[in-house]
Amino acid sequence: MNSAQSTSDSSGHTTVITRISETQWQATNGGLLVGSGDVSPRFDGRLFVSIDSWRQDAFRPLADAMLADLPRPLYTVADEADPDLITRWERSGFTVRRREWECLVATDPKVTGLDAVVPPPDTTVLAAGTAAEDPLRELDRAIRNEVQATIGWREMPAEILPRAAGSTVVDPSKYAVAAQSDRYVGLIRVVQVTRLPRIGLVAVRADQRRRGIARALLAHALGTLHRSGIDRAAVEVNELNAAATALLEGIGAQHVSSNLELMLND
Repeated sequence: MNSAQSTSDSSGHTTVITRISETQWQATNGGLLVGSGDVSPRFDGRLFVSIDSWRQDAFRPLADAMLADLPRPLYTVADEADPDLITRWERSGFTVRRREWECLVATDPKVTGLDAVVPPPDTTVLAAGTAAEDPLRELDRAIRNEVQATIGWREMPAEILPRAAGSTVVDPSKYAVAAQSDRYVGLIRVVQVTRLPRIGLVAVRADQRRRGIARALLAHALGTLHRSGIDRAAVEVNELNAAATALLEGIGAQHVSSNLELMLND
């Protein structure tokens, strides 16, 4: 695919927008690359767009070209500390849909107060990499179905890991699980893309909530990091998720930044 359109700026220079693939666009001016845009589908079917522009006047032509080619609804994520970027998306018709807090939490159980936390008597926490893969995938599907039947998975923190078709567990070795005699009932995923580990997901089956399993999973994961010499971990939470917010605030998590998810519906 290779389609192009152009606009002229106030100085008479022409910015040319070219769609170079199904998911990528480029902006050039005077033969120089001045911006790029891409669209990526999430596992729940939503399309997220992003734009990097090295000239201020390249953003809007890129956005116009992309939005003309893509179906609705569309989504994007912007750092709330970047009001200029948020304004650019709003001028292209996007509106704020939700806020997601980026938090830091200590791993030291004496700091978090998790040093005395243990799972319920009928539940055992299995360390990351030791869970059987088939029951883990079954648990993941069950939890996602429960979430989708209530608030909807799109209300959970946005995940950007690539997923094979039909699979939501990319790397089973990243998951610790809460196990009972006949099934797995909870999970926590910890990934380390950078030097700062990230708690990407903590979830418990609906019929096992309010039993302290999520706290036990957090205690296990954070304690493991602490014993490895890592003193902090990052976690994201939707500001409207009262249960998750209370859980994190209860262990002293600190808000350090926030992202806005914006949406274009028509």
